[in-house]
Order: sequence, then structure tokens, then C-alpha cells
Amino acid sequence: MPNSAAGSIIGRDQEARTALLGYSSQITPMLATRRVMLSALLGAPVAAFAQTIRCGSGVYVGFKADNVPERTECGVGALMPWADALWAVTYNSHMAGTGTGLGLYRIDEDLKAERVHVHDGTHANRLIHHETNQCLIGPYVIDSKGEWHFIPEFRNHRLTATMRHLSAPAEKVYYQTMEGLFFEMDLATRKPVLISDLAREMNISARPHFKGGCTAQQRVVVSNNGFYEYGDTQAGLFEYDGRRWKRLAEKPYMDVAARENMGNVLFANGWDEASAVLSALVNGEWQRYRLPKASHAMEHAWQTEWMRIREVETEHFLLDIQGMFYELQPVAFEGRIRGVKPVCQHLRIIPDYCAFRGMLALAGNQTTPNNDNNAVVGQPQSGIWFGKTDDLWSWGRPAGWGGPWWKTRVRKGSPSDPFLLTGFGRKMLHISTDRAADILIEIDFVGDGSWHRYDTLHVPVEGYEKHIFPDGFSAHWIRLVAQSDCQATASFLFT
Repeated sequence: MPNSAAGSIIGRDQEARTALLGYSSQITPMLATRRVMLSALLGAPVAAFAQTIRCGSGVYVGFKADNVPERTECGVGALMPWADALWAVTYNSHMAGTGTGLGLYRIDEDLKAERVHVHDGTHANRLIHHETNQCLIGPYVIDSKGEWHFIPEFRNHRLTATMRHLSAPAEKVYYQTMEGLFFEMDLATRKPVLISDLAREMNISARPHFKGGCTAQQRVVVSNNGFYEYGDTQAGLFEYDGRRWKRLAEKPYMDVAARENMGNVLFANGWDEASAVLSALVNGEWQRYRLPKASHAMEHAWQTEWMRIREVETEHFLLDIQGMFYELQPVAFEGRIRGVKPVCQHLRIIPDYCAFRGMLALAGNQTTPNNDNNAVVGQPQSGIWFGKTDDLWSWGRPAGWGGPWWKTRVRKGSPSDPFLLTGFGRKMLHISTDRAADILIEIDFVGDGSWHRYDTLHVPVEGYEKHIFPDGFSAHWIRLVAQSDCQATASFLFT
């Protein structure tokens, strides 16, 4: 329904308003500029919606979902700066039957938060539609003045991505649901039409868990992170040319992102048993790179909410995957991905992030009882943290593990995927094989795809060997080449 039918945004849900009261008197200007400028937790409020807490590191404002027996989650699924405000949607795990009090929020430039509508749904999609000058977030369309419309046809769907239309981008968009339903919608009528069921068309028998999606280079690419046990092959990455779908990968992927300009490179982040994965579509051709995991606690589909790729500083991407933030260059110079650098480790579940009024806003999903399957969590709560992008450097020092092979049948002379080597401290390589084998180690220290021999590791018949890299040694990418057929596992450890 249009917001005019429920009253103006200003004045509705007055009890939901809350003002951040300023910095603690204990915070010095140095701390305000170098550490945490503002911190706020925003979620799905009911009754007494907001609570302001002062502490030495800033101001925190907490919100909650209804404390009903069906309580599951109160994640902040999507953020978008728009119409002189920051808009946010909160989500439960599976629509109204799994919790209530979830909705659309408007946060003004003074960080006063207001709930403007309750949808009690599960949404994490967002897109600015340039031609109509509208923000599409959750089941809402918001115009440039902040007037919003709710799309009732999406009430019982879990929206995870909104994408530009291939053939009619000025009039239509695509929507994807977590179950793999793929809609198109004319923005004039706001009536969605189902055009694909990916779970059926791609023969996905495991529970689908579709996430990100993006349009670039004359195709739509969407991700499914439905990975529940090592060995699963029902997740993946998929692309659509406007006529048919094609599976690109069978392991879990999370987000998909691209700029319209600067080469229109499309990135997708994911993982498998061996490592985190970064795939890039460059001039119509896919490339795959590997990154270390910083955590083993983010590998099940439910634990990965949502690991995004998003711009938070002008023309710079920030990549989140498996408990690690990376700086990501959106341009593929000389057709190669070289601008990847680790920033920090983190424990926070971060469903989305963006810039707002010069600050970095990190959404959250902090307390999730999931229908009291965890009986010591309590009432669902979550929020948004406000700080500076450079605050991330003060988080956990980059460290992790992973490699190009995990019980992999490798062929003689076939190089592995490139694995990120830059930006970490001490480095070590472990290799196991099912027979004696020589493994050539090659490095690309420039990042342009030119490979040079570093060393050859001789794995004895016992099937294990290690290599400790010298202190201070680094290169941008490293890869392995088996000199004979074998089954191999290779894992780097960075500390």
C-alpha cells in the first residue's frame, strides 16, 4: 500500500523514534575521529522500541523483535542511503510464522530511527533503479522524496536480490527469492510476474538458499549458498541470458556485485571445503581465485548471513567472506584481478553494509534463538554499527587458512587456482598426497598472471610434506602444479 494510505512517514510510529544523545563525555576528540565515531544497534522494535546506552566507545541504541514463542531472528537484512535517510529492513527466518515485529525503518541524518511499516518477513534485497529514480528495498518501492509503497504480492516471499532487467531495464526489474523463484516486475504497475523456478529448473533437491544476484555483461548471475555438509553439490552460481539458465558452479556462493562502468567486472564470493572463493567475470570470461578462511564457524548455509560485496568508499569495493574483510579493486587491469588485500578478521555477523553521512554502517544479526533451539539466547535482537571504514584496521589482524586442493584429483601439469598470498604475516604450506609426488610452487608477484617458479616440494611415499616461507616473503598470488597425477590436499596457514 502507498504510505499516504497509512499517514505520512513523519508522525507515524512516534513511539519508535529515538535520538542518539551524542558522544559519551569520556570520549576524547582523538577517539571520536580515530576509533568509533558513533555506534548504534538498530533492529525490529515493538512497544518501547529503543534503548540508548552510553559507554566509553560511543553511543549504542538497541532494538528488538517481538518476544513471541515463534521468535527466530531479528537480522538487519538490507541498508540503503536514500531520500535524506538511511533505510533498513529487518528479517525473521521464514516470514510471519517465525516471528513478528520486523519491518522497514527510516534513520535520519541525526540518527533518529523510526519504524515506518511492519512486514514480518524475510528480506535482504536492495537496488537503486536509475531510470525511475526509486529505491527498491525489501518489498518496498521508495521514491526520491521518501514516499514508500509496499508490494503485497511479495508478502509471503523471502526476497534476497533485486536486479536490473536484461531487455527492458528502464521499465522493469528482476526479483529473486530464497527458494529460487525468479520474478520480473514492471515498476509502473508494481505487479510481479513469476518467470522461473530455479530450484526446479536446476534440479536442486537440497533445501535451496538463494542469496545475491546482479546483472552485468548481458547476463544475470545469482547465487545459492545451500551448503549443509562437506561434499554437498546442490548450491552454486547460475547465470541467465534472458532465455535459459546455466549452472556455473556446484559449491556455495553468497553475493554478486558489479559496477555499470569501469569495465563492468562482475564479482561473486563463495567457498568450498578447501577455501573461500572469489570468481570474476572479465570481458565475458570467468576467472576463479581463492582466499583464506578466517573462521570455520561460517560454513553452514545458515551461518553465512550474508557476506556481501559492496562499495563503501568511492569506487572501492569492500568484500566480506568467511570472517574476513578485503579491499577489492573493481577494475581488472590487463584483464586480471590483482587488487585484493585483506583488511581484518571479525566475529560479527554482517548481513549488509554501506556508507552513510561519511560513516561506515554495518548491519548485524546478533541474537538468534531460532524458535529457542538455542535456549540461552532469549529475545531476538540485532543492530547497525556506525564507525569509520578505517576503524576496520583495528579489528582482528588478518590470518586464516585454506588452499587450492581438498582431496582433489589433480592432473599432471594442471595448475591450481591462484591463492592469495599478500597481506599476511607468517606463512606455511601443508601438502598431503596419496602417493609420492613433486609439487611445483609458482608465484605471481605482480598480479598480472605472469607465473615464476619459486620451489618444488618433494612429497615422499608417506604422503606428507610442509614448507615454511621465509619471514618477510610475499607475492600477490601463489599456485601449485603437480608433476604427476595424484589425489592431493594443500592448505596454507597464515598467522
